Parts: sequence; structure tokens; C-alpha cells
Amino acid sequence: MNKKIAAVLLLATIASPLYAAEKLTVVSFGGNNRQAQEKAFYKPFTAQTGVAITADDYNGEMAKIKVMADTGKTSWDVVEVESPELIRGCSEGVFEPLDWSRIGNKEDFIPAAVSDCGVGIFIWSTVLTYDPNKLASSPQGWADFWDLKKYPGKRGLRRGAKFTLEFALLADGVDNKDLYTLLGTEEGVKRAFKKLDEIKSSIQWWDSGAQPLQWLIAGDVVMTSAYNGRVTSAQEEGQSFAMQWNGSLYDLDHWAIVKGAPKKELAERFIAFASEPMQQKNFVEAIPYGPSNTGAMDLLDKRVGEKLPTAPQNLKNARATDAEFWIDHGEDLEERFNAWVNK
Repeated sequence: MNKKIAAVLLLATIASPLYAAEKLTVVSFGGNNRQAQEKAFYKPFTAQTGVAITADDYNGEMAKIKVMADTGKTSWDVVEVESPELIRGCSEGVFEPLDWSRIGNKEDFIPAAVSDCGVGIFIWSTVLTYDPNKLASSPQGWADFWDLKKYPGKRGLRRGAKFTLEFALLADGVDNKDLYTLLGTEEGVKRAFKKLDEIKSSIQWWDSGAQPLQWLIAGDVVMTSAYNGRVTSAQEEGQSFAMQWNGSLYDLDHWAIVKGAPKKELAERFIAFASEPMQQKNFVEAIPYGPSNTGAMDLLDKRVGEKLPTAPQNLKNARATDAEFWIDHGEDLEERFNAWVNK
């Protein structure tokens, strides 16, 4: 064999991706979110490392993850989780502790994105959403959402206690800084359900993030709660939706590794890659959620930054979801909510 050709082949072998022929299963919440992740994270990671990403969806249910962790039969590697599930799952040993030396510098992330078992992916908001072309005036907050006389018609809300009870109290005039103090009392819980009673017959409950926008398009609801990223994506597709950021609630989604995942080191390599500023910039440009790596903001076009939950004008009257509150009270409040819905 020609020595030059042999040398080239040897170099190609040495330079081949470290994880070539490997596979990694990454599970997220699907929809536009997954499409953005495929574009910004999965395909570039495969191109760089040779690792094939098997993408799957779920609805955030922890039961399946707990079974994997308990039985040791773990088929998922990396999973996207909301803050309460991350904190609870970490304390219960459902998720692997992370080796941050493989992830990156903690100082490069917003504080809420850094934890023992998770790395924040993005910041998202639940906002009041409507079609201004179908309303005589623009709702200014959750009090207007509750005003059936001024805005007759169905409303969309996420099926569950979380967000629903907060929005009910905001509609009843509670200041957002007092939300969780009040909701931690029996008086506050009763007040929230009493407020919900006012519009119960006009509520259409959604279970997936795509539903509320489909209902707005179809005219099934006149306004709804919705995830800001999905709304902006729909706007860019030509829909005339508007968001009211006043009274919005924001939180983070995180990457976590399921306990017993056989490819933990590779999973951490993926998380590190997806957490780099350039990958986060590409993700935010695909779906407008706020990046967790502060370096990504410097790479973003100003027009993109203005549409994010992290923009100062959007944060003005917003409130962070209290993950610790929902860990402490979530089970009880979800039971009460389900009983109320089924009455």
C-alpha cells in the first residue's frame, strides 16, 4: 500500500469520533420543542461525535422513570424534566448525580440551572394567549381572563393544579410575590378553587402544549394559557396570536440522567455539548425560550432576545414558579384539583 495513503488512513482512524457507533436515547416533551432540540442539539452532536441519538417523547410522567431506576432496567439515558420533578427525583435517587467537571463551569449558567442532578436547558413561560383579531380589546391579565361578560366564550387552561391555582389567585387580585405564601394556607387554596368555580363551565382543559393553539385557531377558545415558545413559533408561521406577559409564570426545564443509565459518561458529554453557548443560541433561534448559559445571550440578535421570557419587559410582572412549594404541596393539591374537576 502506498505509504501516503496508509498514513492518511491511520490519521483518519485516530481522528474518528471517540464515540463512533454508540447510541444515546434522549427523551423530551416533543412538539416544536423536540424539533428545535433535534436541530440545535441532536444532529450537531451526531455530526461531531458519530453518536446516533434516539429521540423519544413523554408527558413528564415520573412513574416510568421510577420503574427504570428501581428495577435497573434503564432504557432512557437523558431525559428532560421540570424543576419540581428534578428536585424530587434527585432526592429520591431516581436521577444520577452529575460530574460537573465534564459539563462545564457552573458560573457560566444562571443559578437556577445548576444542581446536583440536572443542568438547565432553557427558561420557559406560561402566558395568557389570544387572537387580537377576534377580540374587541386586548386582555390585560388574568382578571380579564376570568371576565366572562367582557370576553364571552371558552377558556383554555392546563389540566392540573400547578399554574391553574396561581392564575386563579392572580385573577382574584393577589400580588404575585404573595402567591405561594397564600397558596400554602387552607384559606388560600379555598380562595383559588372558589375563583375557579366562577369559570369552571367555560374551561377547556389541555394536556399537551399543542392543544391550546389548535383550539385558538379553530375558535374553540377565545383565550388560553400557553407556552411562550410555541406561541412565538405559531406567530412566525403566520398566526395572529398575541401574548400578555403580565402575570406570566416561568420555570426551567433541565437535562437529567436516569439512575442506572449504562452510558452516563456519554450522556454527560451530550449535556455538556447541548449546554454550550452556540448550541443554546441555535436552540433559542429555533424556539424562543430563554437560554440557561449566559454566554448565549451575547450571540443572539436583539430582535430574538426581545421575545424571550428573560427580556426585562417580559419579566416585569412575571413570577418564577416555586419548585420547592410544589414538591411540598403538589401531591395534595393535585388530588384536590382532580376531585374538583370531576365534581
